[in-house]
Formats: sequence, C-alpha cells, structure tokens
Amino acid sequence: MVKLTEQNREEYAQSILHAIDESHIQQFRQLFFELHPQDQVDVYLSMNKPQRKNIYEFLSPDEFAEIFEELELDDQKKFIQELDEHYAQDVISHMSTDDAADFLAEIQEAKAFAIIDGLEAEDAKDIKELLSYEDETAGSIMTKDFVNLHASSTIRDVIKLLRHEGPDAETIYYLYVVNEKEELVGVVSLRDLITSEPDALVEEVMSTRVVSVKVNEDQEDVASLFKKYDFLAVPVVTEHKKLVGIITVDDILDVMEEEASEDLDEFAASRGATDLTITPFTAAKKRAPWIILLMFFGMISANIIAQFEATLEAVVLLAGFIPLIMGSAGNAGTQSLAVAVRSLALGNLEKKGLGKMIFREFSTGVLLGLTCAAVLLIIIPFIHESYLLAFIVGVSIFLSLSVATVIGTIVPLIINKLKLDPAIASGPFITTVNDIVGLMIYFTVATALLAYL
Repeated sequence: MVKLTEQNREEYAQSILHAIDESHIQQFRQLFFELHPQDQVDVYLSMNKPQRKNIYEFLSPDEFAEIFEELELDDQKKFIQELDEHYAQDVISHMSTDDAADFLAEIQEAKAFAIIDGLEAEDAKDIKELLSYEDETAGSIMTKDFVNLHASSTIRDVIKLLRHEGPDAETIYYLYVVNEKEELVGVVSLRDLITSEPDALVEEVMSTRVVSVKVNEDQEDVASLFKKYDFLAVPVVTEHKKLVGIITVDDILDVMEEEASEDLDEFAASRGATDLTITPFTAAKKRAPWIILLMFFGMISANIIAQFEATLEAVVLLAGFIPLIMGSAGNAGTQSLAVAVRSLALGNLEKKGLGKMIFREFSTGVLLGLTCAAVLLIIIPFIHESYLLAFIVGVSIFLSLSVATVIGTIVPLIINKLKLDPAIASGPFITTVNDIVGLMIYFTVATALLAYL
C-alpha cells in the first residue's frame, strides 16, 4: 500500500486521473488500490464530474462504499445525487450500519426510506433501529456489525465463526458473550481465544467483569468511559442487559471532536457559526442573539459609568483606567471559566472537590491581583505623579481580579447543576459580567477616596 508524500502526491494522482480519462480500467484499479484509504478519498475529491462518473463504473458498490463512508456528510449528500438508484442502494448496504444510519438521518426522509426499503431485511431492520434512538446517545452512535458469542460454545467453534463473520464485523479484538436470553454475561479477547485449547468452552476463558453502557446514555459520558479505561470498544445494552450493539474507539474520536467543537462554539458565544461552509447570513443569524444580549449588558456598564459621573468630573484621569480594570477582570474571569469547564468535562471536579477548586481559583485571583497592584503602584506614580491614584487603581485591580476568578469558576458550576452544558457560560458572557463587577468596584473605591484626590 502506498502512502503519498507531498512530493509525489500530485504526480501519482495525475497518473490515476489519466487512467480514468483514457478508460484504462486495470491500470486505474492497480494504481488506486495501492493507495492508503484516506489518499483514495483525496484523489476521489480531486476528480471532476465526468471522472467521477467513470469511477462508479470502475468500482463495485462494495469498493466504493469504503470511500463513500469516509467522506464528510456534505460531500456524501452531494455525490449521492450522481449515483444510479440501484448502485446507491448497494453502496449503502455495504457500509457499516452506524455510518449508513448517520448518513440516512441527514437526507430527505422520503429518499432515506426509499433507500432503506431497497436493502436486505436484516440491514434495513438494523438501520431503522439505529435511527430510532435519540441523537447524541450511545444507541445513536453504536454499530450493529459485531460478533457475539455464547458461553457454551467451544473455542474451535468460535474460531470458525470468526473466519466467517469477522470480515464484516466492526472489530473482533474484543468479543462479547451472551446467554440464551441474549443478555451480556462476559467478554473475551482475541488473544484469549488464540492461546486457549480448541476444546475449551468460552465460559472458561471469558471475564465476567464487563463494563457496558446503556442505549440512552449520553455520548459524552461514553467518551469519558473510553478515556478512563482506554477501551477499543464497549458493549451497549438495554435496561434488561440485552446486548444490542457496540461502540468502537473511532466513533468515540468523532464524538470527542464534535463535543469539543460544540464547547468551543459555546465558549465563543457562536454556537453553530464556526463552520466555514455556512453563509455569512447564516453565521450572522446564529451569532446575533448573543451579540444583542451582550450589547444590553454593555448598556449596564454605561449606566454604571453614568451613575458615577460626578466622580469622573472631579478626577477626569480616572476614565483612563476604565479599560484596564474592565479588561483585566474579564480576562481573569475567562481563564477561570476555562479551568472550570475543562474540569467538568474531564471529571476532575469529583476528584479534587468543589471547595478546593473554588479556593484554588480565588487564591490565584488574589495572587494575580497583588502582582498587578504592585506593578501599578510603581508605574502610575512615575507617569501621573499621584500615589493616591495608584492606590485606588491598585486596590481596584486587586479586588476585581479576586472576585472575577470566583465568578468565572462558580457560574459554569451553577449551570452544570441545572443540567445544562456549562460551556454556555461563554467567554463573552463572563467577560461582560466581570466588566460590570470591575467597574462597580473601581468607582466605589474611587468615590470613597475622592476627597483625598
């Protein structure tokens, strides 16, 4: 198998495209199947429409299915339009059931059911089952392409079974054992099977300590389970412990990427707007609610400044330090927000304790505040020749940073307790809240010491 480098990628791809244009089927197949699967996808995406039309003739549905299921969803929806109806059905039938279900869930319902109706009864049943589960649950991301064993089978029988069913299974490194009621009772590794005597029974070599997930469990919790135990796969069971599917590590990597993207979107107050494929209008529509909400919060800041107009009129120089106070408090709060959200996502909060994390962030804020205050007590008198002004700004920055870190920590924890995604305590939201708090502290301290300025 050839894995293309940057140096020979273009040249090799051109050879493949030339073979397509000249209808040299054997040459094309020889070159194409020497490639790494991901490079095959890249070459396919580089083709024009006539070349893609040829490739549908050069590749069987089974062969093209391996390419199709590696495409991004938008590309799948685009290229499925180019396929003959029967060819498309054959492609779907050769895909993994979970990948097929993910694709069919995103296209028009009428077209999806037309494709499903053309599949073999067993494939159609499996895909319909996967489509019936709620989004972002274990059931919705599991696959039905797995091999299960019976405890009473011999190792010899299992090896024969794997030779027959193994090529179509998602993974065979770990095999799950069921009883006569199809309930999960154990797990056995491929290593255990190979090293055991042929006449030994599965129940003699299996482990009964099986970690499983229920079909309605949140996919993020499943991802945490994979991370904790370093699983390659995990079985999915019903409330009655009936084995209905497995989740493999490649699907969990997709989940982790999806969840990370969602958290980033929430953190930036731009959920659904970070996708570069959407139009500017759609991006603006998705971002507008947060921007408008934060604009109203900004008006609160303006009203606070207006309330302390007399203080500003007395010492105009105070206005020059407003951006410093607001920016520092907002930045400190956002940093603590990131720590809290990350701890919740990784489950570290349960290990370290709520009180310890809040105290740790508060202590961090105090130390940051003292450091910034010390710097300002040196710089401001040098520039503005006023030790009292330096004291006001220094005390304000100290109190603002101390409070901002606590706010940045507590807000996502409260949201998490309300069973909401803590990432919605976005950076812009926390920044705006801490701007308001910082202004209140600054003008309160300045007003209290105004007589001495």
